[in-house]
Amino acid sequence: MTDQTRWGIHEIQTKNKAVKYQKDLVARAMDQVVKMDESGITDLMIEIEAEYERKYGENVARKYKKTVL
Repeated sequence: MTDQTRWGIHEIQTKNKAVKYQKDLVARAMDQVVKMDESGITDLMIEIEAEYERKYGENVARKYKKTVL
């Protein structure tokens, strides 16, 4: 067991909680995806791709450009 008084424990616990929260969000979303038909899933995929591009598109493009050059 880890000593709870050590430096950095709070940061590790906070990070672990954030990771768990993201995993819980994905699990809840998948519960809803299972209920969808093909057209609903396709529409969701398009919206997810658009949101991903909006949030991370430029960063991904820059990273890709650096690795290719």
